[in-house]
Amino acid sequence: MNAVELLKADHQEVAALLEKFESADDEEKGGIAEKICQMLTVHAQIEEELLYPAARAALQEDGADLVDEATVEHASVKDLVGQIESADPSEDLFDAKVKVLGEYVRHHVKEEEGELLPKLQKTDLDLDALGTELAERKAELMSAGADDGTDPATATPKKGKKGNDRPAASR
Repeated sequence: MNAVELLKADHQEVAALLEKFESADDEEKGGIAEKICQMLTVHAQIEEELLYPAARAALQEDGADLVDEATVEHASVKDLVGQIESADPSEDLFDAKVKVLGEYVRHHVKEEEGELLPKLQKTDLDLDALGTELAERKAELMSAGADDGTDPATATPKKGKKGNDRPAASR
């Protein structure tokens, strides 16, 4: 799977989870939101570590603004992800935070799929090799946080979740 296909598949998976969240029962929303946050954290990290540097190099000045904007959008998404991860699903603003997160993500995806990725496809960038790197790093990050209650991007304990307030080593 090349880089564009991998990123678009991630986008579709998150969009499906956001849609599922909207129609979910209150009991299901916490787990769905946690999965959305995990996926977005990993997705943002692989883009920032691998895609954006490659895009800057391949597009040079033609894509610098797009990469800069995407980086700023990631900061907003990461802020909301942190708020959602530290919140209890029963809190008054929990649903609103997830909804706003979805709006940010949809905007980011529209720009990325409509502008950045098509520009990259017109360059000499090896999208197959980049896709392999993205997939390997994604798998590494997802497995790092999958079973131990840690943030997959930083391997630090997530805050505010029952049973996850202690360091992983003491569980």
